[in-house]
Amino acid sequence: MALLPILQYPNPKLYTVAAPVGVVNDEIRKLIKDMSDTMYAAPGVGLAATQVNDHRRVIVIDISEAHDQLQVFINPEIIASSGTATCEEGCLSVPGIFEKVKRAERITVCALDARGHSFTLDAEGLLAVCIQHEMDHLEGKVFVDYLSRLKQQRILAKLKKQQRQVM
Repeated sequence: MALLPILQYPNPKLYTVAAPVGVVNDEIRKLIKDMSDTMYAAPGVGLAATQVNDHRRVIVIDISEAHDQLQVFINPEIIASSGTATCEEGCLSVPGIFEKVKRAERITVCALDARGHSFTLDAEGLLAVCIQHEMDHLEGKVFVDYLSRLKQQRILAKLKKQQRQVM
């Protein structure tokens, strides 16, 4: 079990656009395993490779109560979306911060799984929010980017205060 360090906002590496995965091989499967171990230990429900300073288009998500339904999305693309939902979101890269973000209510995503097989998935609710949130990371975007400048400044101040308390 390898736990990877999670980049913390406002680390500039979080704003790196991830490159597509060319071949799903053992190296990618090891990344998936390490990412899922890291996500479960954090604990969280989703993690993008960008958050662990690996800039390839890989996402892991598990919204199940028992943490036994890992979903892997390699090179994900949203091919359809509908509706609007506002949900409170948090992020492992922005610890302790929760804010409301507006996203599509329903999406259809196409991706590769851990074996390299293509699949299409219709998602709504928490799963749709998680997929969109993690895909933003692959595009070099953090959920706080959706917030006003004032809220972003307050979040930065709060995070700096938390870091001082840890030291």
